[in-house]
Amino acid sequence: MPAGEGWFVLNARDARWNYRPERRSVTFTGSTDFEAETYFPQLGVNLAVLQPGQTNSMYHWETETEAFLMLSGEALLVIEGQERPLRQWDFVHCPPQTNHVIVGAGDGPCVILSMSSREFQADGPWGWYTANEVARRHGASPEEDTQEADIAYASVPESAGYPVSRSSGAVFAVCVLGAGQPSQQLGELLELLDAEAPVEEGLDFGKV
Repeated sequence: MPAGEGWFVLNARDARWNYRPERRSVTFTGSTDFEAETYFPQLGVNLAVLQPGQTNSMYHWETETEAFLMLSGEALLVIEGQERPLRQWDFVHCPPQTNHVIVGAGDGPCVILSMSSREFQADGPWGWYTANEVARRHGASPEEDTQEADIAYASVPESAGYPVSRSSGAVFAVCVLGAGQPSQQLGELLELLDAEAPVEEGLDFGKV
């Protein structure tokens, strides 16, 4: 597991996954401000599994570039007040100050790889959560414009972190690579994730 600065290889099955109803995610480059600023100050990378109707965030914009790649399933992109359907292998580019959010869609879960620059965020505001009626229809709008995550996510259950077993990680690898029947394999992954007991604190990049 990562324990400090320098290169490393981390398999998704060994990472700390975050759980809340209908959403599973893993942040490879620090899930807390301390981890991000200390070990990964330039790039953020996140993997999320969303059920239909579940959002990857609240509607917002950031001061730096973000990008998303649909690895599996379907989703709906709400961007600058417009709706755009997404399917497997769609790539989304968000220049700085682009309002956006992604909502799971279709008949089953989707897998999204998210990437964002962090290089200049330490010297100024990261961006804003913005109220928007289109996003509100999907449960993805804060009540008011704010920079405070506690306010924007006031109605969202807090995530719990927990490590994922090697068996579920193997299922995830098969799903993403497209071997066999991806939708069936992803369903098995979600069952295994649900079987893992969430804990209050997951693995800490700075301690393991």
